[in-house]
Amino acid sequence: MADHKTAFVLGGGGLLGAYEVGMLRALTEAGISPDLVVGTSVGAFNGAFVAADPASAVDLLTKAWQGEGAGSVFSGSFLARMSTLVRSGTHLHSTSLLSTALETFIPAERIEDLAVPFHCVAANIERAEARWFTRGPLVPAVLASCAVPGVLPPVRIGEEHFYDGGLVHSIPIGRAVREGARTIYVLQVGRIESPLTAPRRPWQVGLVAFEIARRHRFAEEMSELPDDVTVHLLPTGGAGPGNGLSQLRYRDASRVEDNIERAYAASSAYLARG
Repeated sequence: MADHKTAFVLGGGGLLGAYEVGMLRALTEAGISPDLVVGTSVGAFNGAFVAADPASAVDLLTKAWQGEGAGSVFSGSFLARMSTLVRSGTHLHSTSLLSTALETFIPAERIEDLAVPFHCVAANIERAEARWFTRGPLVPAVLASCAVPGVLPPVRIGEEHFYDGGLVHSIPIGRAVREGARTIYVLQVGRIESPLTAPRRPWQVGLVAFEIARRHRFAEEMSELPDDVTVHLLPTGGAGPGNGLSQLRYRDASRVEDNIERAYAASSAYLARG
């Protein structure tokens, strides 16, 4: 096992992943860099930039999220989404914007060629288990980790297919601990800061059920931390209590830049307190 003393763990959360960009800016300005990057779902996308070049990651991610970048991955009219669903039978959107951003801004083609060790996770459909990617082609691994069921297409790697890593590890701090990390900075999207409320609409039922599962696993891993591990849970600076369900709106790109700034301010204040 490698001794990665400081790890950045980036959780999932769709377009709310913009919060993590603000957190990364605060970490960079505080002079904190990782020996290991662990990511799931949109955290795998953001984390790949960090692992490729920690010093330039924030600037590149800001570009990657703006305009027709990652912030627009779930855009498109109702008719366009329905057309994609009819053609595919399984999903509403394409991964093309994500793959384009990765190929444009990250020169490394393979995970092992990144500057910092990088681990990302996806859910293996055939085996119904977590699959960790630590070597091999970077873009397919990240797209597999980002493949939200029903929203983005499952990703085929070899003879197997993969869905979103958040199904098996929403904030994978346990992986960082097992890899030897003793100081862990958790970059998350605010969901664990906001209490859930009971669903009132049919579409909310599945979302709430999934959210319970993802929060429960994170809470369990936090409760089982070794005594010599320090975890810093960076704040988003989000809207606060009562926001649990509203944060699950996967297509709302209107606050991407605002979320980056909120998380930057809140995380900078947190780090300044030591």
